[in-house]
Amino acid sequence: MEKIPVGISSCLLGEKVRFDGGHKRDSYIVGTLANYFEFRPFCPEVAIGLGIPRPTIRLVKVEKNVRCLGVKEPIDVTEQLQQYAEQLKDQHQDLCGYILKKDSPSCGMERVKVFHNQQPVREGVGIYTETMKRNNPLLPMEEEGRLGDPGLRENFIQRVYVLFRWKKMLSEGLSAQQLTNFHARHKLIIMSHADYRDLGQLLASLNKDNLAAVAQEYIQQLMDTLKIVPSRKHHVNVLQHIQGYLKKELTKEDKAELSEIIERYRQGEVPLIVPLTLLKHHFRKTPDPYIENSYYLSPYPQELKLINQL
Repeated sequence: MEKIPVGISSCLLGEKVRFDGGHKRDSYIVGTLANYFEFRPFCPEVAIGLGIPRPTIRLVKVEKNVRCLGVKEPIDVTEQLQQYAEQLKDQHQDLCGYILKKDSPSCGMERVKVFHNQQPVREGVGIYTETMKRNNPLLPMEEEGRLGDPGLRENFIQRVYVLFRWKKMLSEGLSAQQLTNFHARHKLIIMSHADYRDLGQLLASLNKDNLAAVAQEYIQQLMDTLKIVPSRKHHVNVLQHIQGYLKKELTKEDKAELSEIIERYRQGEVPLIVPLTLLKHHFRKTPDPYIENSYYLSPYPQELKLINQL
């Protein structure tokens, strides 16, 4: 199985690169995700020469700008962190995701402490991460602390797999047919996040002269849409939509059972894996080409067990 290239803060893999010489090894990342992701570690603070151990740094509001300054030492590493992210621009473009260390003044993704007159406000983004995000608007990013939330974890990993499939398609040579097939295979996933009609209308404008431009706009809209964590209501809509493909194949009893399971999921009595497993069972007996081609029922390896808690 081909592993997916994913960037990561080095300390999360157990590398002793923290300011105090320690690490923040994450057992889920190292024990589970490492089986599917090819992790490429980065530590911007070490890379710009701060050393191990090193002076503590933090984000500070200076007039209208946020700077990365030493807490006890008179250092300002703002430009160095920005330049390091710029230097890695090509390497970052090869990635399909990035896992960041929360609260870090260099790597934090959101709600990093910014000090105003010595008072911290959780409103910042790590300097390195901010530059990386600006250079790579498609790249799925998440913090290790947020991966403990089942919905956020599933959402991040799903986006990683979607971008991986997109890049694989591009590597094989983009065509209008490939683009429309890609959309068809992901339509049910899109439905679980939001209305898919805007993307469909965008593809309706596709012609031989605007393929590259439409493709770029499509993937940007798609990745933005997929940032929305699916609600139970949206999943129910998709499950009922899929159920419609079985209306002629199921017995009255099977239909009643499937409807009951979907309702129990809607009520929060069973996780998403229960109706999905039942649907897979029925489609194994009576395959449907569209459903079989769709990624919704199997968006990533089932061994990740991401939907067991949704």
